[in-house]
Amino acid sequence: MIISASRRTDIPALFPRWFIHRVRAGFCTVPSPFNSSQVSTIDLSPQAVDVIVFWTRFPRPFFPYINELATLGYRFYFQYTILNNPRILDRRSPGLEQAVETFCELSNMLGAERVIWRYDPIVLSNLTDVHFHAENYARIAQSLRGFTHRSVISIMDFYPKTTKRFTELTDAGFQLVSNDLIPSELGKLIPSLVQSAHENGMEIFSCAEPFNLNNYGVLPGKCVDDEYINKVFHIAVNHEKDPGQRKVCGCVISRDIGMYNTCLFECAYCYATQDFEHSRSRYYQHNPDSTSLY
Repeated sequence: MIISASRRTDIPALFPRWFIHRVRAGFCTVPSPFNSSQVSTIDLSPQAVDVIVFWTRFPRPFFPYINELATLGYRFYFQYTILNNPRILDRRSPGLEQAVETFCELSNMLGAERVIWRYDPIVLSNLTDVHFHAENYARIAQSLRGFTHRSVISIMDFYPKTTKRFTELTDAGFQLVSNDLIPSELGKLIPSLVQSAHENGMEIFSCAEPFNLNNYGVLPGKCVDDEYINKVFHIAVNHEKDPGQRKVCGCVISRDIGMYNTCLFECAYCYATQDFEHSRSRYYQHNPDSTSLY
């Protein structure tokens, strides 16, 4: 079994004590996102867990537990997002210098193959245009040279909750690039990203991307990647595509132990948070000794 920790919230940054308590206990409980009265019990014992995939923007709070997790015999790798967007988009994400420094420390702990850099999602706007992303990506890629071998990119997807937020940002002078212009903008941007990735020793993949980027040298990737897991950890896992993910998502089956509406980073494009105030309220009611996140 592969554990996702988590697509729904940032467990390493916000809930590290809860996670290690659940590992020590050998299980956690996860209410269904669609019906909270349906609760699953997930076996977290080392014998049951093949690999843990972490998603994070700032894993430093998790650092005190990494050696314990490894000593217990768990295999794990990190999907680490660094974007350096304007604050109007990423209100509470760590600053670039802090994020890069933490990324490099994590890579030194685990090895470059176990920390994947996500430049995701790419928001095309009047403040974050092709020129911004080309320069920003190149700067970050150079900072991470030697500390990762893989970069993942994708273009922002629209959800009802994010559409409302961006409508509100329009009053502050923020304007998204219209959908009909995105393909031509990608034609200008993607070759630059590919060049920067390759110059800094990184493969570059897309994540659940409906646009075909193959011609630019960007192959469809998987966050929960059976082939990558075999390459890094030398074990075989389930090769079946996860039916619970979007059609364009290539990830194999995993069990997500996070919960929606619990993150504090307040990213304007976040699909996992309906209401920022509600998320703050739930976070502050969180009990690290509970069997479930909330």
